[in-house]
Amino acid sequence: MHDTAWFDAVFTDYAVAVHRFIRRRIQLTTAAIDADDITADVFTVVWRRRADVPDDAVLPWLYGVARHLLANHYRKMNAQVRLLDADVDAANDPAELVAANDELSRAWLQLGARDRQILALIAWEGQTEAGVAEVLGLSVGGASSAITRARQRFSSLLQA
Repeated sequence: MHDTAWFDAVFTDYAVAVHRFIRRRIQLTTAAIDADDITADVFTVVWRRRADVPDDAVLPWLYGVARHLLANHYRKMNAQVRLLDADVDAANDPAELVAANDELSRAWLQLGARDRQILALIAWEGQTEAGVAEVLGLSVGGASSAITRARQRFSSLLQA
């Protein structure tokens, strides 16, 4: 049952991960987005739609909500999405490791936005194929194919 205790547990378990997910995806040249506000909006949606949250994929579902809220915000502002450095130790964050390597950074920036999103969900957020499917609204088979293609394109760019 998705009651107040369930919501409290979901918030306690996942708020930091959702906040980091959002922080890694925001940076505007014209205005600041407050990751705290977007995170709060995610959990407002969770409370309102708590009956829809799948018990076996809570975090991917949260990432999907965060992704949609960010997309809506960016559409409203007509701004370009860029990755933001997260406030984490570079030795522990794959995003920082990629940014510190010129070859990886070049290849990463040449990838399409969808490929970057897919690979970030796998590498940075630790999602499985099922998690990627949930976040992107795909079937597991579709997510598997998308992951394979994104990896192949990234590999090709690295070898170029």
